[in-house]
Amino acid sequence: MSTESKTNGIMRATGLLIIEVINSNPNGDPDRESDPRQRPDGCGEISPVSFKRKLRDLVENKNGPVWKKVMGSFQPALLDKEFDILESRERQREDINKLNEEQFKNRFWDGRVFGNTWLEKGGGFPVKTGVAQFGMGISIAPIRIERHTTTNPPVQGDKTAGMAPLAYRIVEHGVYCMPFFINPTAATKSGCTQKDIDLLLKLIPYAYPHTASYIRPFVEIRHAWYIEHKSALGSCSDFALISTLMPKKKKGYDPEKPSKSWEEYDVPPDLHKDLKSKVAPPRDLMMEQ
Repeated sequence: MSTESKTNGIMRATGLLIIEVINSNPNGDPDRESDPRQRPDGCGEISPVSFKRKLRDLVENKNGPVWKKVMGSFQPALLDKEFDILESRERQREDINKLNEEQFKNRFWDGRVFGNTWLEKGGGFPVKTGVAQFGMGISIAPIRIERHTTTNPPVQGDKTAGMAPLAYRIVEHGVYCMPFFINPTAATKSGCTQKDIDLLLKLIPYAYPHTASYIRPFVEIRHAWYIEHKSALGSCSDFALISTLMPKKKKGYDPEKPSKSWEEYDVPPDLHKDLKSKVAPPRDLMMEQ
């Protein structure tokens, strides 16, 4: 049996999301009153949990336009009952604990793709690492955070009521890079298939525009690079692939200062020539909508 057949046909892959943020909070920090996440060096962060939550929400909303479009693009169309969300806000622990392991794997898409840590008492499912792992999204340059007071109309003449001082916290501008990886070895335990990965890739372009909010109105994935290796074992260094696609500040713009626009960055359009022969042609998922 070939390596690929043992891993449900899934090949090793390396991805990189290049995300632009304009006057939005891409990921609030609960430890700092929902300030945009920021490292000590001033660079911004977007957590993997934050991004995966958006993908889960799109799959869970079975009446939404994204799910209807994406599920119908498969032949045969995806079955709702096979693409439930384990990390759902509406989940019932008692019902899930009644499932056997095969039923569990057949039902929950995010459990197959991202893994699960179903450790609640009574749950008989072992911890499994997911096939798709997203890394921390880090801004190329430091970010500048704006803080403003949020207001509502006065209540019965009280001019102080309805005011939330400094509650509106946004990044003026930032370009973030979030790597992600497809590890076929994990598929042997989680039950993940190539169809599950194909769904993940189709969802990525819709992650931000279809989960926009009051505090996050203008966040966009500029490029969503996906590079499949030539074997399930991998055919090239993930670090080398990511490094060659990372944007950099253009000459004349200080890399240590926050940016104000996309035009400040040099964005590589393709892999370095020395890497092209080692992997399949890179795909920009944003061009496949």
